[in-house]
Amino acid sequence: MNAVVVLNKSKGFTSQDAVTKVKKILKAKKAGHAGALDPMATGVLLVCLNEATKIAPLLMELEKEYIFKARFGISTDTHDAEGKVIKEVDNFELNRTELEKIIRKYKGEIMQTPPMYSAVKVEGQPLHKLARKGIEIERKPKKVFIHSFNIEEFALPFVTFRVVCSKGTYVRALCHDIGEQLGMGAHIVELERTRVGQFKIENSTDIDGLKALYEKGLDSSVSSILNIDRALYFIPSVTVDDRLVKRFINGNSIKILSGIVPAGWVKVKDKTGKILGIGFGNGVIIKPERIIWEEDL
Repeated sequence: MNAVVVLNKSKGFTSQDAVTKVKKILKAKKAGHAGALDPMATGVLLVCLNEATKIAPLLMELEKEYIFKARFGISTDTHDAEGKVIKEVDNFELNRTELEKIIRKYKGEIMQTPPMYSAVKVEGQPLHKLARKGIEIERKPKKVFIHSFNIEEFALPFVTFRVVCSKGTYVRALCHDIGEQLGMGAHIVELERTRVGQFKIENSTDIDGLKALYEKGLDSSVSSILNIDRALYFIPSVTVDDRLVKRFINGNSIKILSGIVPAGWVKVKDKTGKILGIGFGNGVIIKPERIIWEEDL
C-alpha cells in the first residue's frame, strides 16, 4: 500500500511512535511522517507509507493550523507544561485588547529562535539533547510566516489561540516570546494541530480507528487514507502518451509538445490516470524528480 494516512495523534507518545504503530497495523515496509508533533501535542500527523515516503518533503511545505491554550504568569524551560518552572509572576494584569495588540506584531514574516528543547541540530547535535545536559547554546533565528493569529477564548490566566503558520514555526516559542514581551511569562498547556494544508482533523483517524478500518477493508472512499495522487491535491497534473512513459520512468527528461507545462512541481500520469511520478516543469520540459510505483488502495 502506497498511501498517506491522516492520523490524529494522541497525547503522550512521539511522532515516531505513531509512525511505528501505523506501519505495523497496515503492514507497510517503509513509513515516515511529514512534520513532527511534540509528544504532548495532539492532532493531524501525516504518515507516509512505502512509495508515499517520497512525497513527504512536499507535504512538509504545507501550512499548518494549531489551536493552543497558554497559561500566562508562568514560564518553563521547555515552553510547555512538561518543563521545569523558571519564572512565576503573581497578580499580573492583562486585558484582551492589550493582548490582541501584541499578537498583531507576530503576523506576517517574523524571525523566530528555535527553542533549546527542539530537534534542530547544531553541529550534528540535536538541541534537546544538549538542553537535557543543562547546556544552552546560541541559536540562529530563522524566518517563518504567520498567516493568521487570533484569540479564541480569554479566561485568565488561560488564553486559547488559533494560529495558521508556515513550515518550521515553533508554536511553543511563539507562546513563550509573547509572554516575555508582556513581562509575565507564558507556556503552552494544550496544543492541537487541526490542519495541514487541506488535511483536516475532522477527516483524520486515530490508532484505534485505523485498526477498525483495516479490519473492515480499505478502499478509496476512506477520507483518512489517501493514495499519492489525492495526497498531492495541490500539484497540477500532466498526462503523457505511451511514447514518453518509458522515458520518464527511466529518469529521462521529457518534452511536452502539446500544451503548456506548469512551472514548478507537476504530477506526471499515463493515459489511464495512473501516476508515474513527480517532476519539475519549466513550460515545455519535465525533469523527473521522484518516480512512483503506485498501487490502488
